[in-house]
Amino acid sequence: MAIDTGDYVNDINIQEAVIHVLDQNADTPILNEYMLDLSDDTYNFLYRHIEKCLKDEELKFAVFNTERNIVKEVVQDYLNGISSDLIGMSKELSNQLFGIMKGNITIQSCDLIVVSIVTDQGPMVGLLKMDYVKNFTHQVDFVDNKIGIGIIPQAAGLPGNGQKIQKAVFIKPVREGQAYDLMVLDKIKAKEEEYGANYFNNNFLGCSILTSPRDATKTFMKATESWTRSNIVEDAAKAEAIRTRVKEKLENQDDINIEELSHELFQSDSEEKESFINYLNGHGIAEEIKIDKSYVEKKLKRVRLKIDKDIDLYINSEAYKDNTRFEIQKNGDGSINMVIKHINNYMEK
Repeated sequence: MAIDTGDYVNDINIQEAVIHVLDQNADTPILNEYMLDLSDDTYNFLYRHIEKCLKDEELKFAVFNTERNIVKEVVQDYLNGISSDLIGMSKELSNQLFGIMKGNITIQSCDLIVVSIVTDQGPMVGLLKMDYVKNFTHQVDFVDNKIGIGIIPQAAGLPGNGQKIQKAVFIKPVREGQAYDLMVLDKIKAKEEEYGANYFNNNFLGCSILTSPRDATKTFMKATESWTRSNIVEDAAKAEAIRTRVKEKLENQDDINIEELSHELFQSDSEEKESFINYLNGHGIAEEIKIDKSYVEKKLKRVRLKIDKDIDLYINSEAYKDNTRFEIQKNGDGSINMVIKHINNYMEK
């Protein structure tokens, strides 16, 4: 069963949640015995982070591996009604993650929030690894009957609404024939790369990442742009023609065949055809990819042009395609003119 854009979560309702403290400097995790009070502020705080995670471009679909895994077992017991104890389940998950953390000093201390949610894709259990961020607050002291106010750091602050979580997972009830079991956000920080960078997916969750249409579309767009930058350096007209044709394909077709696209772009130039195809294959792009139209619409809504290293131009897609407002003129020598027309107003920023 294939993954499609309808598998992404759009509606979220938080049922219950619990938080535990996983501090690298401690010998054991600090495990909560009570549910979080989902006041308006707490509910909104959790909701915004969950929503951000589920809309993050780096969110991946995955399936559990066949090997025995604690996360899979305890979460499935909860989702299937064998156990209704969210606190007990979350304690087991916290102990499991903490054990992995103590074996890898590069893993950042955190609070682990475990939530039970209902979505338009069915019930899920979410795990949010809330890495600590350094915040600052004031401190008021009385010195010789005088007030002294200073600023002190708080090393164990939680990510605010404007900050993004690096690692999270949303787990579905496992059913035979379904496209995926879980949705994983696993951003790897530079200091994690040397030692067990994939601990969250491999050691903790025990899952394998799947390629979704959004992943394939994102990779395709980055790879075609990267190839064009590297191979079409002194011919702006040709580079513009390639970029325009690729955008037309992305906007107007549901699928793109790499062989056919290569033929359209390079016609009889077999060397460039082969180079283009090999480059995309090297980035995991198969012979044909399914296009995620919502991702394309979002990414092509605005065009950012870096011109000869010293000019930046931002323009929305509608104006870019309107020849009465913006036009690209070919000079016949590989160079082009970009003409902005009929300007009634402008501002300096």
